[in-house]
Amino acid sequence: MSFRLWLMEDERARSWHPFALTRPAGELLFGTETLRARCERVLGRRCEGYAGCPSLSGFEEPGAPPCLADSGTAPGASASPDGVGQPFGGTGQPSGESTSGHARPPSPRTGTLVLSTRFVPTETAFSSLLADHGSRLRSGSAVLAASAEIAGLWLSEGVAPSRNLLAAPPAEWPRIPVEGTLLDSVWQLVAANGDRIAEDAGRFPDDELPPGVHRLGEHRISLGEGVRVEPGVILDASAGPVLLDAGVEVRAFSRIAGPAYVGPGSTVLGGSLESAGIGPRCKVRGEVQKSVLLGFANKAHEGFLGHSVVGRWANLGAATTNSDLKNTYGLVRFQAGEGLRDTGLTKAGCLLGDHVRTGIGTLLDTGAVVGAGSSLFGGGMPPKWVPPFSWGSSPARDGGEYDIDRFLATAAKVMARRGLALSDGMRNLYRRAFEATRPQRAG
Repeated sequence: MSFRLWLMEDERARSWHPFALTRPAGELLFGTETLRARCERVLGRRCEGYAGCPSLSGFEEPGAPPCLADSGTAPGASASPDGVGQPFGGTGQPSGESTSGHARPPSPRTGTLVLSTRFVPTETAFSSLLADHGSRLRSGSAVLAASAEIAGLWLSEGVAPSRNLLAAPPAEWPRIPVEGTLLDSVWQLVAANGDRIAEDAGRFPDDELPPGVHRLGEHRISLGEGVRVEPGVILDASAGPVLLDAGVEVRAFSRIAGPAYVGPGSTVLGGSLESAGIGPRCKVRGEVQKSVLLGFANKAHEGFLGHSVVGRWANLGAATTNSDLKNTYGLVRFQAGEGLRDTGLTKAGCLLGDHVRTGIGTLLDTGAVVGAGSSLFGGGMPPKWVPPFSWGSSPARDGGEYDIDRFLATAAKVMARRGLALSDGMRNLYRRAFEATRPQRAG
């Protein structure tokens, strides 16, 4: 059955700070792949773009689709002579192409499936769906329901995707069940990540270990192509699988305990890694427990990181340590909008946005949220909420602000060290994010 795939950021996904400021939720790592990559793999087709997040127009990362600049106009409508506001046609662009980093969906000559970026499908979700309901989907619009909640929409020609439509589709549209889960909070990336890795392990082979590497437990241990594990490493599969993707290097005197996943090209430099998800091309040392590093992040020194999510391109200075448990053993609260909310967890560490950097000896409070682009240094413990693009360890008190030109210059240097360039689209995105969050730093 022919159809196109789009992902939609709804209001809840747009509240997943600090990451929502600089990336769609679909580009967050959960288990062994991003939420977007999982949908693509299960459906067997590429996502053509993200809708519902115009503030992320210009977003660009290898393998990721672009973000739609405007999704408020129905297909075929003519909003302006240059095609702006015509997300489903009339742009003059070939199908699936984009202009200036702005996604412009093609005219829906075939069905268009729009899924929430928070949706985690089962491996067989869409094979059974298309087999059982293919004729109903061909006939028009429908609601795909997962666990009594909306997972997505099947759109016919003449209907434009919007966050409002995803949140409250017309009552007359048929509800078609689809197997999967809708994540409710960014903290679920921490709480449910180990189980997700364990479920993903069936797609990985069980391999023999090289000489001098010690194996514990009976769960799967997988070594991708080009993996190098030095003698003296312990891979503990007693509680879950240990999955090392292509090009991973694990140096001597490291212990990795499952369920754990280390992404392509990452290096474990030493220490203890337990029930963690590590994205591509990270460097990790020290004690890392039940945490997720989205990718291209450096934690190359000693220090504890527990029950946390670390954004792309973050760098944690030597002895940076976070707390993930209150002295009272009560539920951890975190900053959300204007007030504090419960995580629902007794163990919850920190959320560090993209391009966050910490100086030597930085201490992070339980439930701390550090906005994207912040540089923390100077000793002491920063507040639980650090606005984006803050400068110094007490930005709320001292009014420290990271000069945007200096931030962009540093970000470009950091990316160049990994052979990547900071694109003009991302530069503009960061500048818009800086201006949009200026009132938060002024307070």
